[in-house]
Amino acid sequence: MPQAVTAADVKPRHFGLLAAFLVIVVAPLIVAAYYLFVIAEDQYTSTVGFSVRSEELNSSLDLLSGLNSLSGTSSSDTDILYEFIQSQDLVKRLDERLDLREIYSKPDFDPIFAYDEAGSIEDLVAYWRRMVRIFYDSGTGLIELRVHAFEPQDAQDIATEIFQESSAMINQLSAIARDDATGYAEEELVKAEERLKVARQALTRFRSETQLVDPSADIQGQMGLLNSLEAQLAEAIIEMNLLRETTRAADPRIEQSERRIAVIEQLIEKERTKFGVGAGNATGRQDYSTLVGEYERLVVDREFAEKAYVSALSAFDGAQAEARRQSRYLAAYTRPTLAESSGYPQRWLLTLLTGVFAFLTWAIVVLIYYSVRDRR
Repeated sequence: MPQAVTAADVKPRHFGLLAAFLVIVVAPLIVAAYYLFVIAEDQYTSTVGFSVRSEELNSSLDLLSGLNSLSGTSSSDTDILYEFIQSQDLVKRLDERLDLREIYSKPDFDPIFAYDEAGSIEDLVAYWRRMVRIFYDSGTGLIELRVHAFEPQDAQDIATEIFQESSAMINQLSAIARDDATGYAEEELVKAEERLKVARQALTRFRSETQLVDPSADIQGQMGLLNSLEAQLAEAIIEMNLLRETTRAADPRIEQSERRIAVIEQLIEKERTKFGVGAGNATGRQDYSTLVGEYERLVVDREFAEKAYVSALSAFDGAQAEARRQSRYLAAYTRPTLAESSGYPQRWLLTLLTGVFAFLTWAIVVLIYYSVRDRR
């Protein structure tokens, strides 16, 4: 009876698959494990967490003038801060202050995790984004940074400097917003003051030219005078009619009464011309309808200018009050920590991932080989 397994059952392709397994899976796994556990330096992590806070309280001047807080939304500030932490500007500042190139090139030989000190600023920025991990929750506006370095003190120093630079950036944005708001409010106040000054000067000029403080009050006096003249005219007419009935036609009192009536009628006509529309008088003074219309227009301009001035003054006072307080600030919920043990590189995890990916690569190669072989 033949044997179940013989040496003839082992084909050359089996040796090829074994060789491919050794080359694709075993060798990379050994190299990765050797590098991670023997060559790669320990990395320490400093964690810092913060958020941008905005003042929401309104002062009494804000309530009076209807002004809202001059500070922007914290979410937009956080978005700006998120980009700033990854910017070349911040990396350059910290490199000048802490010498990032020396900090990140401390391992004598670590071609993967260490930084080449001869690299350009662009290389340093790319390496920075590997060593400084940003976790941003747009819903809550919280930012958490995990700063890696080859020494725990270096990691904490970098995290501290990032927090201080971020705080300075938020203060700068707040100062710019306050300066813009205060400058705009001051410009509006100057315009309102000039407008009120012009309106008051126009009203004063009107009173000087017309010799009338208030045409409405003057009209009341003129109406009283007209009513009195009309009463006197009625009395004179009655008196003349009585004389005509009781005396002769040649009585001198009748002629005197007629002259009195004529004088009163002339006075009444003269007073009535003052109330005509577009009519003038002997002195060249405008009629009361024109004077009243012009006076009311000037009064309305003055009242509007006064209200605009009060509103502009309230806005300016509110802007100054806002400028005296810090409307935005950086609130840290986790201060930069000092690590006691290294958490990176994650040697076992990276070794396992290397083995998994290498095995998957080998399996794909085997599947492709057998697929091509079966089609022949």
